[in-house]
Amino acid sequence: MLATSLTAAVVGVEAYLIRVEADTAAGFPRFTVLGLPDSTIKESEGRIRAALRNCGYAFKWDRRITVNMSPASLRKTGSSYDLATAVGLLAADGSLPAAALSDVLLIGELALDGAIRPVSGVLPMMLMARRNGVAAALVPSANASEAAIVDGVRVYPVETLPEAVSLAGRADRPEPPAPPRAPVAVGGSPDLADVRGQVLGRRALEIAAAGGHNLLLTGPPGSGKTMLARRLPGILPPLAPAEALESTAIHSAWGARLPGLLRERPFRSPHHSISDAALVGGGSTPRPGEVTLAHNGVLFLDELPEFRRSTLEALRQPLEERTVTIARLRGSLRLPARFQLVAAMNPCPCGHRGDTNRPCTCTPRRVESYRARISGPLLDRIDLHADVPWVCYAELSGPPGEGSTAVAARVRTARERQAARAQDTGVLANADLDAARLRSTLRLEPAAVGLLAGAVDRLGLTGRAHDRLLKVARTIADLGGADRVGPSHLAEALQFRCGPGATAG
Repeated sequence: MLATSLTAAVVGVEAYLIRVEADTAAGFPRFTVLGLPDSTIKESEGRIRAALRNCGYAFKWDRRITVNMSPASLRKTGSSYDLATAVGLLAADGSLPAAALSDVLLIGELALDGAIRPVSGVLPMMLMARRNGVAAALVPSANASEAAIVDGVRVYPVETLPEAVSLAGRADRPEPPAPPRAPVAVGGSPDLADVRGQVLGRRALEIAAAGGHNLLLTGPPGSGKTMLARRLPGILPPLAPAEALESTAIHSAWGARLPGLLRERPFRSPHHSISDAALVGGGSTPRPGEVTLAHNGVLFLDELPEFRRSTLEALRQPLEERTVTIARLRGSLRLPARFQLVAAMNPCPCGHRGDTNRPCTCTPRRVESYRARISGPLLDRIDLHADVPWVCYAELSGPPGEGSTAVAARVRTARERQAARAQDTGVLANADLDAARLRSTLRLEPAAVGLLAGAVDRLGLTGRAHDRLLKVARTIADLGGADRVGPSHLAEALQFRCGPGATAG
């Protein structure tokens, strides 16, 4: 007898509907799984055998049993197919009506005693179920809050196999219980008022937040580079509902188990020993990397020159295109990667170059080699270069600086100006403007045109650096409430473009 149950597969950050076809027939006893299963799925026979036996089901194993997971061309990984396979086998055996399984998604890993354990990727699976018109979903109780984020699909939390079989086999399922929709606990980003001194660094952080620009902080150890970077999410606009759903689905597909929607912008800070695949995504079974986990948020790279050059060069495409394309023999996978890059580095290997109190012990050749670890094309994609010097005692013992609330209000006002200009173009910030939109929104004053011409010729700016300079100037004007970009706005943008570690082009 043949029965079909429904489940889902997550590839990258997207989920796809999987039909699990279970067939039992007379013949030599054998359990075969088709449809490109990985070793975890092949081992599910043992889990399903034990779960059915320990739950009291008299399933006949002395037959030829074939399980096919369609579409067969899509590679299947993980243990989330256990429940759909077990219920499908029972339907093929006649223990429950097979027709009742046509509108219910079955997700969960089986324990040997029949308990249903949580799995990853439940949120993108629910989004897929809604797109495909699936009416109901049976999910592990531990995943119920995450599944309930999506409206339009009735979510039934189940803890045991008999409970799942009872619900799956009913055509008249009762209304599901209302699961708790508790959001992730919000601890709050650290306040910018904690940063003493660092006027230039604070200003660069505000401009970066207002326009979505990338930022490089250069200064000696302990000067406050990391402290500044960790306060960027606190002055960025809050996540819009669509952004929150998108970011939460990405983290769910990656493997995080979340009790609700993300409420704060992601802040990812990988160690400099990270591999290329872990940063941008990939692997034999492609998974999201740090740039995708930082989508709609901030990617912070501390000690930038300590990262492998190949790892840093892999950032060039995501920074430019806001996506990551992973090519494999069986096809390519596109992952979202719209993030703000904030990087920090020392001015030299010992960290004391330019310090009047602590002499630098590095030779010019060593300093040049240290800075050469970061390529010019990568530096060219960083809009703001700010110096973060030592803070004197008077600044450390002085009153606290302006807090995140006041700065965030200015950032929000500047973003609203950008949104009003963009209208329905989908451009979220000045950093995302293409060349055509940049020309239409720039509105340079005559005096600024002369300053720009002199800067391009004297500094030898590339076309990319020219456009990024104008985007920063437009953001500075937005923060000042100006409709036109004046020479003062352009001069400040030039100051950050030609700061420490910047390249002329």
